[in-house]
Amino acid sequence: MERGWRKKMKRQARSVLRRHYAMFVVVCLAAGFLGTEFSGLLTVWRTALPGEGTKPPQEAQSGWAIEVQIPGSQMITRAVFDTLYENDLETASDGDRPGNDEAQKTAGTDRIQTEAGAQEAEAQKENRILGRKRGVFAAIVNSVTSGTLLVAAASALNSFFGSADLTLAWMILCAMVLYFLLWVFVTNMYIVISRRIFLEGRCYQKIPMERFLFLLKIRRWKKVSVTMLIVSVIRLLWDLTIVGGVIKRYSYYLVPFIVAENPNISAREAMALSGRMMNGHKWECFLFELSFIGWDLLSAATLRLSGVFFSYPYQVAAFGEYYAGLREAAIEKKLQGSEKLSDRYLFERATQEILDIAYGDVIDLMEEELQLPGRTGLLGKLTSIFGIVFVRTKEEETYEEWQDEHMKILLLKDAAKGQCYPARLSMMPEEEKRMWVDKMRYLRSYYVWNLVLMFFVFAFGGWVWEVMLHLITDGTLVNRGVLHGPWLPIYGAGSVLILILLNRLREKPLAEFAAAIVLCGAVEYMTGYVLEMTHNGQKWWDYSGYFLNLHGRICAEGLLVFGIGGVAIVYILAPLLDNLFRRIPAKILVPLCITLLLLFGADQIYSSRHPNTGKGITRCAAEEMQMVRKV
Repeated sequence: MERGWRKKMKRQARSVLRRHYAMFVVVCLAAGFLGTEFSGLLTVWRTALPGEGTKPPQEAQSGWAIEVQIPGSQMITRAVFDTLYENDLETASDGDRPGNDEAQKTAGTDRIQTEAGAQEAEAQKENRILGRKRGVFAAIVNSVTSGTLLVAAASALNSFFGSADLTLAWMILCAMVLYFLLWVFVTNMYIVISRRIFLEGRCYQKIPMERFLFLLKIRRWKKVSVTMLIVSVIRLLWDLTIVGGVIKRYSYYLVPFIVAENPNISAREAMALSGRMMNGHKWECFLFELSFIGWDLLSAATLRLSGVFFSYPYQVAAFGEYYAGLREAAIEKKLQGSEKLSDRYLFERATQEILDIAYGDVIDLMEEELQLPGRTGLLGKLTSIFGIVFVRTKEEETYEEWQDEHMKILLLKDAAKGQCYPARLSMMPEEEKRMWVDKMRYLRSYYVWNLVLMFFVFAFGGWVWEVMLHLITDGTLVNRGVLHGPWLPIYGAGSVLILILLNRLREKPLAEFAAAIVLCGAVEYMTGYVLEMTHNGQKWWDYSGYFLNLHGRICAEGLLVFGIGGVAIVYILAPLLDNLFRRIPAKILVPLCITLLLLFGADQIYSSRHPNTGKGITRCAAEEMQMVRKV
């Protein structure tokens, strides 16, 4: 590198950061919350407080725990087998007799089903289930008054395995597999998307939200996920050698950038090319990292705030410049494998003549100045404001066709003008792009019954997420939420409210992000407040001890997650689901939604008198004050 190269690259990185500041901050925030990088963000923002299930030290030491950490992720899985259950000596001695396995198996299932229908007062006692008085099955019976889906599932699995330990182990294994798949196909490969966004920001003034899905459009999401999995495994093996891990860290430093430029490249080729490009530059790269130590110290002193809002995106942008420099040198030297670095227009702008040829159809439509027809009538005005279609008509279908055409121009006109990356000039053939991805237009109106179905999809998804998370981290299976059904309405309500109330902000992603934080924060705070006031201070979530929390009902970490999730819902998930729901005939869709609404209403009425409570689900105010006094 030439003299003064670090200052030059940092100056260029600051210029790029100023141009795309808000976008880069959101990209880095998402990386931190996914656990891809900047993992210290969550650690610092969360204060370790003893939970309701915390055991005294002497009791905790009596058992043993298995701790599993997937390489490169921050998801720690703890399956506590010995301390999860406490043997009832009398029942255990009977169950251990030879030839008594079938009797124990049948007795366990009978106890689950019997206790599930017991009175609420009795359910709060320590019942003996499967020869145990603590743990997953006892927690289910003691906490879930109505004995719903989870009890039936636990009973069925116990009947199949004939052992509570095997049943719990199987459930934890399934949850771990699901989280591993999430890590492979989202967390571990997100760094490639992140590097692609930063590289496109170097040359272009705009980065459309659709660029987050570029791997889906070129059918390379699975390939890139497998590539990054192989790289992570190889790095893990090298880390076991300590010295080799340090060296290979810098040898493979450029792999995410290389894969971001050329998703077709294999893991072996990417690692070999990165090693050649970094040959003679490892110490240089280390010193470049070391030059940011002042920013790292400031980030630590400010509880990562300066890191989130400046130094993290600044460092990634700077190393984007570093990669561009090494890439240019590799091509000039005709380094072996450098022909794979073939995305020319990722590092330089195309001439207007080339753009006119590639985007001729778009330019013709731009010249026609296509205008959207206005909606008329009261329902039309409501549709324009909130994005809800109450009745599907021919006029509405015509309007949506015009809207799709208008959206196409909006998405492509910036590329035709050279203001964003020209995807049609990519090394990936245009015909490989997926039509279902192209149809994910976020400037759309949603049919009211589709919104109802989305409510239940997101509510069910939130319930599955929290149940699995609790199963993995605590080793117990509990029915999360105040309701007894398999749904958490706060997830569904928040998602639908974002789509409705923030409809007019969709053309401004950053405003959508900020508004989602405010809206979801208000919904979560008010929901928590009302539940506490109407249920004698019981809490179904508590953020006490989290960084920047308000009365334990909301916190900074949760709000940022809501903002990122809201953006994902508006620009990715909701359009995808809407495309699927539009294929469902109205004669099936409407009765399905009405049935779900009736079941949900019945659950609401029942839960208003008999809310879902228990260990792992709620914490009352008295327990919280006792815990605070201990601290």
